[in-house]
Amino acid sequence: MSAAARELAELIREARSVVALTGAGISVPSGIPDFRTPGSGLWENVDPMKVAHIDAWRADPERFWHFYGDRFTTLREKEPNGAHHAMVALERMGHLDAVVTQNIDMLHRRAGTSELVEVHGTIEHSSCLDCGAQYPLDEVRARIAASPISVPACDCGEPLKPDVVLFGEFLPEDALQRAFALAAGADLLLCVGSSLEVHPIAQLPGITKSAGGAVAIITQGPTPWDAHARIRLGGDVVAETQAIVEALGAATPDP
Repeated sequence: MSAAARELAELIREARSVVALTGAGISVPSGIPDFRTPGSGLWENVDPMKVAHIDAWRADPERFWHFYGDRFTTLREKEPNGAHHAMVALERMGHLDAVVTQNIDMLHRRAGTSELVEVHGTIEHSSCLDCGAQYPLDEVRARIAASPISVPACDCGEPLKPDVVLFGEFLPEDALQRAFALAAGADLLLCVGSSLEVHPIAQLPGITKSAGGAVAIITQGPTPWDAHARIRLGGDVVAETQAIVEALGAATPDP
């Protein structure tokens, strides 16, 4: 275990309030690609403005759902990894107030995190923007399979939209305000697997810092906050987070 991991464990132990901010990097060990890593990122060969923008969904639901339907199938068999379980362990030990996640993959929830703020929405369900009906993921998958053009439709006949924040959409106001409030009240903001480049959530470290708190980063890629973080860990996200839990005297929960 590195000296930096031990130091971070002590910061967590001494803090009155710790909040975690997680991004795509925490789910990479579960086999879910992040967005921008050269050679493997989700947007490596796809223009997100053409497949993941609200205007793309409105203009061409078939193309949109060809992309998202494949992703839903890919996510079906993915399981939470040791880093997700480490967040649960910290929460159960009383060292973590909440997880604010940019991820839509449901893995924090499936791991057992109870205080979870999903600022970019979730694939757990999809909705009809015409009549407001909402359908759980398994039903959406069934409707994709039953559709001759692989577009899940509402009972009213309109195409469904996954309840995730697409490009061109605002983040859910309640989730955003909750995230800002948590960051403002945190003695320590623990950023795990996030590039800290996607706004407005990229503002959270600054909110914590301005309120007198500290920022710690655990991720393998560079971030704009690297020079300003109290502690910066750049190793494997599972190994780093589990080492911190171990230093705090607990084991991560069984998957």
